[in-house]
Amino acid sequence: MQVVITAVGPDNRGLADPIVHHVATAGANLAEIQMYDHDAERLFAMLLRLDWPAERGPVAALRARMDEIGREKGLSIRTWSRDEHAARPPRLALCTTYRAEPPLAVLRAIRDRRLRATPAVVIGNRPNCRAVAEAFGLDWHHVGDAQGNPDNEKMVELFDRYEVDYVVLARYMRLIPPSTCWKYSGGRIINLHHGLLPAFPGPQPYQDAYSRRMLTYGATVHFIVPELDAGGQIIHQDTFTVGPGTPLAEIVRVGTTDHEPCCLVEGLRRVVEREVELHFHRVVPAARKSAS
Repeated sequence: MQVVITAVGPDNRGLADPIVHHVATAGANLAEIQMYDHDAERLFAMLLRLDWPAERGPVAALRARMDEIGREKGLSIRTWSRDEHAARPPRLALCTTYRAEPPLAVLRAIRDRRLRATPAVVIGNRPNCRAVAEAFGLDWHHVGDAQGNPDNEKMVELFDRYEVDYVVLARYMRLIPPSTCWKYSGGRIINLHHGLLPAFPGPQPYQDAYSRRMLTYGATVHFIVPELDAGGQIIHQDTFTVGPGTPLAEIVRVGTTDHEPCCLVEGLRRVVEREVELHFHRVVPAARKSAS
């Protein structure tokens, strides 16, 4: 059973040892270890991906032991496995800012059984998408102040409270802090970027492409990793073309109302159906995961 353990907390000596010792002595196969130790930030973070032997007990027992270590060492530890609840669809947290089209497309795809997932909660740093959540009978949480600055700790608390498997940034227009990225690392945060990566990063990809007289535009669905521009995390991309002289406003309209939402749904489908996974900050076909 594949399990991902993440640990985040103030830097100190010997933080990784009890975690690694416990899973190794239990006979787990360690497939991936990543650690971050930044003296300037005094932050320790670790990701551990392993194959947990079922005969050593359920994931819940492993989680309980990791929680004990977390309390002893002052770490925020999460023990997650898609295989633990294989009989139920994965649970999603939809994070939004202004645009309602992306979360609406995801919720419609779930309703129409084109996407096998469960929407657990809708979260916004702006109130714009509250009506979308209410229309589908979902809990809504507004986590932004008057300027849209999010309460990142509140978001983490909500992700845990609703027991989400994946965090979906459905045109969520704020950066996720590194500590949050580490807490849900290993391919649990999925972002919709409204431009083609790596050519057009940043907040205005339509305008950037238009200034270069591009006739092809698109969107990118990718995993989020703690490094802002690490590369290699693209899950899905799709494009559309326009004729010469097409006004920028029309390009943006086509992209935001139709193209981006469809791209997000397809990217999510690839993840929830386990066609792809993130290993060592690279997207790999799930069938090849044992080779990573």
